[in-house]
Amino acid sequence: MSGSGSAFDAKTFLRNVPEDPGVYRMIGAEERVLYVGKAKNLKRRVSSYFQRTQPSPRIAMMVAQIQRVDITPTRSEAEALLLENNLIKSLAPRYNILFRDDKSYPYIELSADEFPRLAYHRGAFAKGARYFGPFPNAWAVRESIHLLQKTFRLRTCENSVFQNRSRPCLLYQIKRCTAPCVGLIDETAYAADVTLAARFLDGRASEVIDDLTARMNAAAERLAFEEAAACRDQVRVLQAVLQRQFVDSRKDEDVDIVAAVEESGVVCVNLAMVRGGRHLGDRPQFPSGAAGIGALDGALAFIEQHYRDQPLPARLLVNVPLAAVRTLMTEITDKPCSPLAPRFQAEKAWMEMAENNARLAILARKHDTGRAQLRLESLRESLDLPEAPARIECFDISHTMGEATVASCVVCVDGAMKNSEYRRYNITGITPGDDFAAMRQVLERRYGKVAAGEGVSPDLILIDGGKGQVSSARAVLADVGLESIAMVGVAKGEERKPGLETLIFPDGRALNLSTDHPALHLIQEIRDEAHRFAITGHRAKRAKTRIGSRLEDIPGVGPTRRRNLLASFGGLDGVRTATVEDLCRVGGVSRKIAEAIYNALH
Repeated sequence: MSGSGSAFDAKTFLRNVPEDPGVYRMIGAEERVLYVGKAKNLKRRVSSYFQRTQPSPRIAMMVAQIQRVDITPTRSEAEALLLENNLIKSLAPRYNILFRDDKSYPYIELSADEFPRLAYHRGAFAKGARYFGPFPNAWAVRESIHLLQKTFRLRTCENSVFQNRSRPCLLYQIKRCTAPCVGLIDETAYAADVTLAARFLDGRASEVIDDLTARMNAAAERLAFEEAAACRDQVRVLQAVLQRQFVDSRKDEDVDIVAAVEESGVVCVNLAMVRGGRHLGDRPQFPSGAAGIGALDGALAFIEQHYRDQPLPARLLVNVPLAAVRTLMTEITDKPCSPLAPRFQAEKAWMEMAENNARLAILARKHDTGRAQLRLESLRESLDLPEAPARIECFDISHTMGEATVASCVVCVDGAMKNSEYRRYNITGITPGDDFAAMRQVLERRYGKVAAGEGVSPDLILIDGGKGQVSSARAVLADVGLESIAMVGVAKGEERKPGLETLIFPDGRALNLSTDHPALHLIQEIRDEAHRFAITGHRAKRAKTRIGSRLEDIPGVGPTRRRNLLASFGGLDGVRTATVEDLCRVGGVSRKIAEAIYNALH
């Protein structure tokens, strides 16, 4: 459906807009798409753009340019979200503000095992497990896990280790685990600790302290003084942590603080999280894909995108006009959530911290951007490129005597590493150890797709290698019609010392930059990242091949010895890192068999 006419008649158009979920597209002059959005109620959402006053000058400017509105009703909000994402990617509308976050938010996981495991989690949720969060950063998760270990002593080991232990590990000895792996705590008692930990993670810390205090008193009355002392210590730990982290909060509460700050034309939206009264830290983010936005525009775009996927807190504190936020919240959720301006002392303290951290993030970003631009411009001059390379891709090959060959491709965009676009390639069908063939294969696979229009073409390709590798790479690019892309080889210097690298050009020229040259520092950083990414992939592949198949294949290592080995070393990784002498100490393993095991796994 669409409205038509050079002067857009919103009133007439809105009469025919259904109250269904769907996607709308604002169309301007020359059929340019100005904005793409989704709505759970198209009529209500599109109507909001044509009110007499707009909270944002930017939106008012966009509305003034609208010549047509196209709408696409969908069967569900989920379908609308998928369609919106696809349209934004393909159309790149001028007025859409995007917060691209390469990493998902981390959670704490309590597994669904008989003795649940406490773990750091990022990614898709497993069926049956319980998840608590999200947390603003990995540091907040790890500190919380450390607190839970110290207080409730839940296990954190992998199941492969847990199921094969024959004696308690170090964590039991330092009072960070109750050793359910060897039966030093029964399932009922462990489940009680899990319940307390879950209640604490749910923000009910005061209830947990009350429960532990009651346990302490009951144990004291039974003259079970050791149990009472243990409960007392747990209470003290929790009280000390809560006193340190409450930031003057008077109650166990879940609050998100969204602080939008604009300085010198840069907008940062900082999300701070308070869970159970504990301030967990913050996460500053910067919008992309839209120039000239203000703090309000950034805050509204962030709130809409963030709370599509993340649970709403009981309260949301913002530092932008409340009316605009409340209108938006009715569009994105049916759950009760009250956007508020900070009122109490604790709330004002939280907002002040969030705003200060946003300003610091803007300063750091400006510094990093200036440094990145300096290094890119230096690279342009050194390599005699027409423009500073916005996108650089670097390749490296890793293997051990030809075994488990892996190629890596890392990506640098605007001077910053783009982790989400890194790729590894398993290399097969070549003579083991033939690095030239490996490089040809990865480049054919990478740039064959680019030549077919399925990927982004880089401005500069870096090859970890000398003349032979560069010549091989240039031939591949010529075959797929991409020989115009600038390419440089990075040959290791004498004794492989950093700073002595030689840059090799496809025409045979060589260039050595000074050790303090900004362009060389950027090349080294990208090359080292490619090497790190390749070697970690290679090691994982080699370990999987060796551990997964050879332990069973080693002559003389039958089911009993294999079981004894796994139990003694806590799993496959422990067997692999053990010395020959360590292996000899396992019952039934002679020195000859120990040497065979060691040689097979190394």
